[in-house]
Amino acid sequence: MASRSEKPAEFFVDRSLGKSIVAGLRVEGLTVHSMADVYGEDKAQRLADEVWLRDAGEQDWIVLTKDDAIRRRPAERDALTEAAVRVFCLTTAQLRGAEQTERFVRNRHRIVRQARKPGPYIYGVYETGLKRLWP
Repeated sequence: MASRSEKPAEFFVDRSLGKSIVAGLRVEGLTVHSMADVYGEDKAQRLADEVWLRDAGEQDWIVLTKDDAIRRRPAERDALTEAAVRVFCLTTAQLRGAEQTERFVRNRHRIVRQARKPGPYIYGVYETGLKRLWP
């Protein structure tokens, strides 16, 4: 099996980011899995966060979200820990879809470099860099 540093990064986008960001990241050449791709549209809307967090961790996908509260909910923190999930989170709700995409794209090399390190962790994705938010 290829090591994390040898295989191309794959991303999992939380439903909180919406569909346009998935398309925008794919246009940039990134391999992106949306919740609808993985679970189907209906199930994706009802799925508990701890379920998809565990699944993403087991698939070794890098999670992109804007749900900063994940780090504060015990069931979700447990899922992060159990599956060694690597999460990168936008830190402001003020960004529109294109701005969200741009923020992730601008930081993608930093995200991929950090994601070579084992989780669990959550990093905030800022305009010009990353900052560890949890643990």
